[in-house]
Amino acid sequence: MRKPEFITAKEAVSRIKSGTTLCTIGMTMVSACETILKELENSFLETGTPNQLTYVHTCGQSDRSAGAVYHMANEGMTKRVIGGHWGLCPRMMELISANKIEAYNLPQGQMANMFHSMALREPGKISKIGLGTFIDPRIEGGKMNDRTKPLEDIVDVVTIDGEEYLRYKEIPIDTLLIRGTYADENGNISTQEEAMVLELLPAVMATKRFGGQVICQVKNIVKAGTISPKDVIVPGVLVDAVVLCDNPIQNHRQTSSWYYDPSYSGQALAPEAGEEPIPLTVRKVIGRRAMMELEPDMIINVGTGIPNDVIGAIIAEEEIGDDITITVESGIYGGVPAGGIDFGISKNAQALIPHDRQFEYYNGAGIDYTFMGAGEMDEKGNVNATKMGDKAPGAGGFIDITARAKNVIFCSTFTGKGLKVSFDESGMHIIEEGKIRKMVKKVQQISYNGKIAGEMNQNMVYVTERAVFRLTPEGPMLIEIAKGIDLQKDVLDQMDFKPLIAEDLKYTDTRIYLEKWSGLKEILINKKRR
Repeated sequence: MRKPEFITAKEAVSRIKSGTTLCTIGMTMVSACETILKELENSFLETGTPNQLTYVHTCGQSDRSAGAVYHMANEGMTKRVIGGHWGLCPRMMELISANKIEAYNLPQGQMANMFHSMALREPGKISKIGLGTFIDPRIEGGKMNDRTKPLEDIVDVVTIDGEEYLRYKEIPIDTLLIRGTYADENGNISTQEEAMVLELLPAVMATKRFGGQVICQVKNIVKAGTISPKDVIVPGVLVDAVVLCDNPIQNHRQTSSWYYDPSYSGQALAPEAGEEPIPLTVRKVIGRRAMMELEPDMIINVGTGIPNDVIGAIIAEEEIGDDITITVESGIYGGVPAGGIDFGISKNAQALIPHDRQFEYYNGAGIDYTFMGAGEMDEKGNVNATKMGDKAPGAGGFIDITARAKNVIFCSTFTGKGLKVSFDESGMHIIEEGKIRKMVKKVQQISYNGKIAGEMNQNMVYVTERAVFRLTPEGPMLIEIAKGIDLQKDVLDQMDFKPLIAEDLKYTDTRIYLEKWSGLKEILINKKRR
């Protein structure tokens, strides 16, 4: 029987050659191979090798201060990055904005499913996802800085049966780093204590198709036969080397904020009662108003930004978990999603499915509702959530999910940088206006195409703390404003374009400004009775 070698992290790094392509699988700090990646960075800083790597990763992998992608964010070490998201790694964004690295951004779901196409020797991943956005080669081709613009396209347009599609070209992988909880003596890998299922096996299959090597970091090594065959995620015959984590408390954490909590990986259920409500902030107000768009018995998705920070907590606080099903792009159904740097995991989830399979649902049937953060909207209803000034966080799952969702609810403050507001039972009041306008003539980067959304009859609503817009075929229409603000001074004068204004312009329900509110349950019950 073919078995992997059991080696040290230093030995693993010696197998990664300069000028080759390295891929890592994980999200945030979940399943990050920290033992290997730390050694890889140390090797470069001490010896200058390996260098000029092409680094591929589907998801955002870091926690804003260290870990995962951070170890690869060294000038000269990484020549090219092809990634899904960098919002949690400021150092990588700095390299991109300073033109010190070649940078391509692709939709996270397309990247996850590219592994299947590569493993099957297909002529690329064929999809309509990304058409009309900055991923489209006729716009930017996913190239995130001036250094990358003259380089080859890794996405092109193809026509099949008279319809346009994007073709995401294959990316040969030389080395794949994955993480498991256990490896047995034959190298069979299980992931019981990992908080996500991820796309480990498809990535392994793609790597093997190109003759690449698979190296797995594990927390424990157990006797052959210990792992149930159904719990084996990657068979040992497909693994080239196994690295036992040297310091699990630091280098094999379940996620950034804690080492291991069984309620996030399905080994136990944690009590949910008695959790403190999150403070009343402008983000919570926006989240409450956004969720008023919901219909009962819907399946929803929650993205990064404001939704990630508040919507899971609002669902728990308002006790509407039985009225809807919440999902997260990582493959989670139900439970109470974690937020911030621990995005992508959920306490007491009902189901955890592979990350790549989740995007088959989002890209195929389409989610009922998605709640997404946003940075800018223009007069055509285009939305930018992927590049702000010289910072390029990238798409993550944004483009995949919004392209096919039946209802897209964007959540954003009306202006940025310095906005201060207050709330009371009479409405909201602006204490200090933000310095950055978000309602612009033309967005810096098209992450969401308003014209295509209109042609699909997609229901798009853009929610802010003071104004709510609905996308129409003629452009964004202002349908609601907050009591306490002046329509002309606080809304229209703060926009670079003039929106359509609904004849029956409404006021926002002021109950969302109360410290304690239980109105969402009532709203969903009333909608169900209709």
